[in-house]
Amino acid sequence: MADSILTGTKKALGIDDSYEAFDPDILMHINTVFSTLNQLGLGPADGFMINDKNATWDTFIGTDPRLNNVKTYMYLRVRMLFDPPSTSFALDAMSKQVAELEWRMNVYRESTQWVDPDPDTTVDTGGEEWLPE
Repeated sequence: MADSILTGTKKALGIDDSYEAFDPDILMHINTVFSTLNQLGLGPADGFMINDKNATWDTFIGTDPRLNNVKTYMYLRVRMLFDPPSTSFALDAMSKQVAELEWRMNVYRESTQWVDPDPDTTVDTGGEEWLPE
């Protein structure tokens, strides 16, 4: 399977691809992370979800190598939901990595898809202010 999202995430979690007992749980967590990525402005505007191991990373991030950190982000977030570390030190380290990756993904998105949060909505109408509907 070429770069399967589910298979790659399971491998990073240390779960053999042939062991499918946890697939429903892992799929649920993967789709939760996709919702978070959508809120960060990454992926399709209408959202993204997977149902099995047939979905590949190319369908979500395309072939842009600048988005490879999405794969690490997916692993870290799924790991924290599915099998969190037993020590607070490890959990804190993972949380810091997640926060850094979120910051870096925001920097990427803002540099490629930035939208002015406060656009000039006035139009020269001869002195009258006009606001779009």
